[in-house]
Amino acid sequence: MSDDSSSRGRGDSPSGRDETEAERLDRNLSELLQELRVALPGVQVLFAFLLAVPFQQNFSKITAFQEKVYFATLLLTALSAVLLISPSAYHRMTFRMQQKDDLIFLANKLAIAGLTFLALAMTGAIMLITDVLFGTAATVVTSVMALATFAVFWAALPLQRRGRLRSEGLLPPGRPEES
Repeated sequence: MSDDSSSRGRGDSPSGRDETEAERLDRNLSELLQELRVALPGVQVLFAFLLAVPFQQNFSKITAFQEKVYFATLLLTALSAVLLISPSAYHRMTFRMQQKDDLIFLANKLAIAGLTFLALAMTGAIMLITDVLFGTAATVVTSVMALATFAVFWAALPLQRRGRLRSEGLLPPGRPEES
């Protein structure tokens, strides 16, 4: 059988599963959408919280540092929402144009970027609240711990596993984002 993915039959897919190329693309898209359904409510809740904060009575009493952290966190949250929702917009705009392969590749990149900005936004929210409640020392420690936690669980562990699979020759051929 040829290496061309369009000629692959069952069992010849890069994922090693017994599925056709079309079935693999459908599965990949379904998995990606399910993952986005997990992330988006967190973004929405954080964004709603940030939109409501300036209308609270004591908001005018925040420091210049807190004001900058608030605004940066608001922008990071908005950017995260844009990136995490973009795959849906892309899919709608390219519907029935046979672009699922490109959609999955691009959506994977957008989701990773969106989660990165979400981690930064959540760290910013933790930083802001900690600074209001406890002051500078607690803010530094808590913010560093929060960012480190995101970095370990959302980046280091999956990248370590990916590196191990690559070194063992177990990554499927082709674009690894699709498998």
